[in-house]
Amino acid sequence: MNRLSQPLTVGPAARAVVTTFGLAMFLSSAALAQSSQIDSGAESRWSLGLGAVTIQKAYRDIDRYNMAVPLLNYENKWVSFSVPKLDIKLYSSPSLSFRLRARYAGSEGYESSDSPFLVGMDDRKGSFWAGGAAIWKNDIANVSAELLGDMSGKSKGSRFKLQVDRRFEMGSFGLTPRLGAEWYDRKFVDYYYGVKASEAAVGRSAYLGNSSNGVEAGLRVDYSPARQHTLYLDFGLTQFGNAIKDSPLVEKANQSTVSLGYLYKF
Repeated sequence: MNRLSQPLTVGPAARAVVTTFGLAMFLSSAALAQSSQIDSGAESRWSLGLGAVTIQKAYRDIDRYNMAVPLLNYENKWVSFSVPKLDIKLYSSPSLSFRLRARYAGSEGYESSDSPFLVGMDDRKGSFWAGGAAIWKNDIANVSAELLGDMSGKSKGSRFKLQVDRRFEMGSFGLTPRLGAEWYDRKFVDYYYGVKASEAAVGRSAYLGNSSNGVEAGLRVDYSPARQHTLYLDFGLTQFGNAIKDSPLVEKANQSTVSLGYLYKF
């Protein structure tokens, strides 16, 4: 019996993630309903724009993944929303915030038609992820962490990310370097980088993924010629760990991302 034909079991961790996601959606509705009653000290902020992203994935012989993305950001005392992420603020102060988080990672994975090397592979789809996050802002840098589980049942995996960043302001320009590390469990790696026995072919041996990690370095440059207008350019490079690098599907052990966009702040 191959892995796809095995019965689906839902363990305690998966049930906890489902409960978290449901609670996040409930609190989101409640928070939005109360937004008109927020005290005057809790200002709501909107921004709207358009962006573009290009990603060079680590898979063999795969072309760059390009897409245009709408940019919509909203934040108040209860909610922080930016495509494709929703945060419900459980506790928030100027320096510390604890949140429930739901996020869609649609650019992950591949279709078998994306590369000649992937022909014969089942498609690997992006997923909705949900869990918890924390943000700590101090005089040195911003530190954020998130622990998420796969809500769509694609990989049934989990992931943990820790990131440090700081914005340096220079007149109308801003520079924000960042450094992050992300851990992926065995199910995540096996789904996106594993090769099932039924998918094995000449030059593509069966491969069972194991837990791994990725280390990202990035830089965001923003320019605001006026208070309501912001242009940005963002570069990111992620270096993957051995369990991903050793996959027969992987050509190189890194993934690069470039994005740019324009935002109008209301």
